[in-house]
Amino acid sequence: MLPAWGEARGVRGAGGRGRGGGKTQARPLSPYLPPRSLPVSPAESEAETDPEAEVFCQRPEVSVAGAGLTRKRKCLVMAAAAGLGALPDSLLLEILRLLPLRERLRGARVCRRWRRLVQDKMLWRHVDLMPYKISSRILWHLLKQYLCNSLRILKVRGALYSMRKLEFLSPALFQALGKQCPSLHHLCLTQADLRRLPYDCIPSSLKSMKLSWCEIPALWFQRSASPETPRVLPQLQHLMIHNVSAFSDQHLLNISSQTSLRTLTLSETYRLTDAGIQRAAPYLEDLERLVLHKCVITDAAVHVIGRHMKQLRSLEFSNTCSITDAGLACLAALKCLETLRLESRFKLSPDAIVAVCQALPQLRNLNLDGIDFEDQEIHKIQVKVVQEAFRSNNKPGRH
Repeated sequence: MLPAWGEARGVRGAGGRGRGGGKTQARPLSPYLPPRSLPVSPAESEAETDPEAEVFCQRPEVSVAGAGLTRKRKCLVMAAAAGLGALPDSLLLEILRLLPLRERLRGARVCRRWRRLVQDKMLWRHVDLMPYKISSRILWHLLKQYLCNSLRILKVRGALYSMRKLEFLSPALFQALGKQCPSLHHLCLTQADLRRLPYDCIPSSLKSMKLSWCEIPALWFQRSASPETPRVLPQLQHLMIHNVSAFSDQHLLNISSQTSLRTLTLSETYRLTDAGIQRAAPYLEDLERLVLHKCVITDAAVHVIGRHMKQLRSLEFSNTCSITDAGLACLAALKCLETLRLESRFKLSPDAIVAVCQALPQLRNLNLDGIDFEDQEIHKIQVKVVQEAFRSNNKPGRH
């Protein structure tokens, strides 16, 4: 049996005296390895102080057998960097633009020239942080160092389903984002807890917003009741809600009454009812595209859609309950409609579909995927509807 490292070196335990005569504290010793820190790579040591390295410079664990491959890869990278140095800035910017965000920030550590190029505004117009685990410290660092008035699109994943106890998307962060990035037009938030975030903290420059698997408060899409100076609310034109369980009739009324929406996508919002669509429909007269996926609506909602949303060019009902021939007939008033998608097992007859198609002069695309028709019924629709305006996945021989 091998002696302990401490015993071989003559290190005393608790109560013993060290070289200087003072008492030494006891510490666990391994019988095989000395109790000293292993060599730390520059990237790992820098990660302790640099917010960028904390996330974007993490390296995967490499086995001992693959250590040689890692050294070879480093040599190739250094050689490639030396060759790339001869390229003009314009070509290097195009190369950096095609790199993932993590690799782009790593490139800023090559030399001063690359760091200057990485900070170019053109590279920070579209920022997608979805693949990474982001903390408040990281996001603040990116906001101060890289995100500026050139930012157009920002995609962020929150901490709703992570082990993190506190959501890092704070009101102060969004207010700073609005001041630092006045050209930000599209914001995509996924798995974010927004229940403590007032809606008037959202950057007022936004034109499009997408929320997926988020939690929102009951009083949102409206100005907060705080006595502070009122802020300008974003004038959204495109709103996409996917699997936001708290989205209700009141939310739809709030957002439709304050902005002039052109695109509205509501997916898996089971709290939305016919009454909510009826109340919001008069404010959605400029709507051009409407998608209702897994929403509990009936013919009553379809009736108000045909009555108020005259500018619709694209309409989609998918996995939606209780739409019959009577409700489908209400869509005949949408004279600008170009695309109609009915993707579910509706109780519709071929005659009702033919009638509504013939009443829509601008209709170019018709999708009936999911509606169970016999071959004869499909053929009947194809004969009576213009072939160029019919695109259905229900081909003959498929039922």
